[in-house]
Amino acid sequence: MRLKTKLVLAITVLVFLIAGIVSLVYVHQLVKAAVLETYDTNLMVADQVRYALQNALEAGLKDRTVDPNDPAELRALVAEAVQNDPALQATLVSVIRYSPTVYDINIGDSQGSVLLSTNPDNQGKPLPSRPNYDQLRKAGPVPLMMQVFGAPKVLDIVTTLENNGKLFASVHVGVHTSLLRAAYEPVLKKAFWLMGFALIAALVAAFSLSNLALRPMTEISRQLDRLTAAGGAPVLEERAGKQDVAAQVSTKIEKIGQRMRNVEEVYSALRENLDQILGNLQDGIMLFTGDGRAILVSEAARRFLQIDRDNILGLHVREIFDDSTLLRRALHQAIESRSNMVKQEIRTEGGRRIQASVDFIYDDETHQGLGALVTLHDLESAAEIESELELSRRMAAIGRLTSGVGHEVKNPINAIVVHLELLKSKLGESNGPATRHLEVIDAEIRRLDRVVQTLVDFARPVEVKLREQDLRPVIGDVLALAAEELTMRRVTLISRIPAEPLIANVDADLLKQAVLNVIQNGAQAMPNGGRLEVTLEQDRDNAESSAQASKANGSAGSGSRPATYAAVLRVSDEGIGIPEDIRDKIFNLYFTTKIGGSGIGLAMTYRILQLHHGSVEVQSRQGRGTEFRLRIPLTAAERGRRNLQPAVFDVEKGTGE
Repeated sequence: MRLKTKLVLAITVLVFLIAGIVSLVYVHQLVKAAVLETYDTNLMVADQVRYALQNALEAGLKDRTVDPNDPAELRALVAEAVQNDPALQATLVSVIRYSPTVYDINIGDSQGSVLLSTNPDNQGKPLPSRPNYDQLRKAGPVPLMMQVFGAPKVLDIVTTLENNGKLFASVHVGVHTSLLRAAYEPVLKKAFWLMGFALIAALVAAFSLSNLALRPMTEISRQLDRLTAAGGAPVLEERAGKQDVAAQVSTKIEKIGQRMRNVEEVYSALRENLDQILGNLQDGIMLFTGDGRAILVSEAARRFLQIDRDNILGLHVREIFDDSTLLRRALHQAIESRSNMVKQEIRTEGGRRIQASVDFIYDDETHQGLGALVTLHDLESAAEIESELELSRRMAAIGRLTSGVGHEVKNPINAIVVHLELLKSKLGESNGPATRHLEVIDAEIRRLDRVVQTLVDFARPVEVKLREQDLRPVIGDVLALAAEELTMRRVTLISRIPAEPLIANVDADLLKQAVLNVIQNGAQAMPNGGRLEVTLEQDRDNAESSAQASKANGSAGSGSRPATYAAVLRVSDEGIGIPEDIRDKIFNLYFTTKIGGSGIGLAMTYRILQLHHGSVEVQSRQGRGTEFRLRIPLTAAERGRRNLQPAVFDVEKGTGE
């Protein structure tokens, strides 16, 4: 059986049941009203008979002397008075003749014997045992219908006549259920006809309305066919012909739902990839709809426009581009006037040069405006990248040169050392002037060998073993390693470590070496001791703010970086600071201002951070101290936690801890 047929039958049966129940309730109420009406009418008849009986007894027993010790004589006098009273006889005859539901009337004495009855067969016999009419009057719906329309029976309506609180006589009006049905048969026939008509009308209406209600499913099925065919997956006609319309609609909706879920998965993947691409772009990109609502905003655009709020998507152009900055004002004017802006250079309040473009998108057929594309390009970042690439090329060339030179120099040095040892052995253990000169030559040659070996080690390619790990224990190991040296130099270490993990792809050994170099540098910059603060935190990399800070305070770093989320390690000392004229040289190999320094530590730190795709920045004020900032990119999963602002707790470590 088809689903549509089942639904039609179910609706029809439901409506039929409702109509049938309502009709039965109506018939029950009608029969109940007839039963109550019959009771009230026949109770009035019983009262009339009792009144006539009372008059007959008063008239028949008047002036009659009765022996109180002879009950039989009293019953005989009462029977004579009741049976010989013409008024009572006339009352009984009129009731039987004109009352449609009264079957008989019996008048009984106090002993339960019939004194007078409309049925001669009951005369002088005990009163018939019959149920009281109250049983029918108080019956529920089902028992009431069963008694009225079931087997015929006679029900009594009883009234009593008392003397000094004792039963003297009683009147029993018998009501026959057959007479009750016959009296109200016309009304009941109309009710049953009405019930049948209501049931038939309900069946027809339910069948018609159910078909009419399910008719749009055919149209829905056709629309789903069009939608499915447009998606490239038409429904097979043979299979569709064997299914019910409702089943077809269900199948098609399920297929469309599966396709939507697949599209949603693809869209989520594309959106994630797009967000990742936009997050790594140096150029700012913003896309607006035809009514000026933002639907795509890259992180670089937020940085250029100095927008901090995250819910920028969906905002209108007027809400994003106000007159607070020169760049926003220029973009606002271009979009409001709907005039293209082609690579216009705008200098911000901080002195940074931004190249801005505004292109409007139109429909090729209708020429209707579809939206606008805003692109922002940092001219200074491009120059810095070119400079950084040139520096990298030079360093690579220097590395190749130093590697060759170191290799060529090592061989003569080894030969000199060998012949020097042979010369010492030939001279013996004499302490003459020649021996003293040989020792000087030996010490200098060994020092030269160490310098050449250091140069070769620096130029040799480094194997980086990156793996995801928490930066907190890595920094903790460095602090524990440097604790003894800090104690000797009377340096108080103050460390701030975040409460939540910071996961990054790092080579722990190389990173420890880089951080240890910076911490030792800070400690050596305070010859009389002081405070050294080491802070590990998570922060969004802001290239524009970093560049402005570098211009204001003087900094050296690895150049411009794409906007991302990074862990920042800040190492601040209270030393003498770095003079401004040498700040751009501190990361050069062999550059040092310290007596006995090699000039390799900061150069190695710079190189290690480059290998981790990070950066090193320095800010210094003479006489106030220096702060190094080591930025290490977090993993992709960690970058997804955009609202990550870990709480930090301070651990102040005294001298020697």
